[in-house]
Amino acid sequence: MKRVLFVCTANSARSQMAEALLRHFGGDDFEVFSAGTAPSEVDSRTLQVLQDFGLDITGLASKSIERLEDQHFDFVISLCDKAHRECRHWPGSGVVMAWDFPDPKASSDPKAFALTLQEISERIRLFVLVNSKAVKSEVKTIEPLDFFKSLADETRLLSMLLIEQEGELCVCELMAALELPQPKISRHLSQLRKAGLLLDRRQGQWVFYRIHPLMNDWMRNILKDTLEHNPQLLEYPRTRLGGMKSRPSSEGNICSEESLNGI
Repeated sequence: MKRVLFVCTANSARSQMAEALLRHFGGDDFEVFSAGTAPSEVDSRTLQVLQDFGLDITGLASKSIERLEDQHFDFVISLCDKAHRECRHWPGSGVVMAWDFPDPKASSDPKAFALTLQEISERIRLFVLVNSKAVKSEVKTIEPLDFFKSLADETRLLSMLLIEQEGELCVCELMAALELPQPKISRHLSQLRKAGLLLDRRQGQWVFYRIHPLMNDWMRNILKDTLEHNPQLLEYPRTRLGGMKSRPSSEGNICSEESLNGI
């Protein structure tokens, strides 16, 4: 059983949601905790939205991280920048990760708490998928040299940047964006997956790829900085991607020859 600690500043919203969600989806594979660097009361809107989604709120309470500092965790996951800065060197932890979700308490959107719960739920589902399979339960250590070698090829670099920007892309979407045949795209994506940089899922005849959720923070930041400072790299690929007809979706739409030809 893996021990997971979710941390945010107040332990009143995001980390409480993450704790409830992982308890719900993770079953007996995880022992889950949450805490705050400056804890306050659990926001009533947090409890309400969890109940609205049918999640158990029994035992949810705001706690100080100081109560857990002498304990070992396989994963310490921060949900805001401030908490990550304070917890990035947790003594004896296995993996320290940063999931930076906007604070719903700071939003004027009446649906902010529900939207945040949905976003965290998606991340939790993927986390459970990765860490509940024996083959994938071990975090692959990616050496800096291997990381930069993986990005040294233009097709692999552009694929990584497009996936980072879009969140998840199907093979056929990358074929359209980069104007390359399926065998070449799939070969490069397979190399990135084997290197531990991408995670894949199959839907029908197509395979979808997203950035591996356990990628090191500094690697993810390099991708983000490259996107920010070199927007011209994706100017034409994004135009071609936007011109696809009937782009696939997680709801079941699958690429067709028409969608690839209608650019």
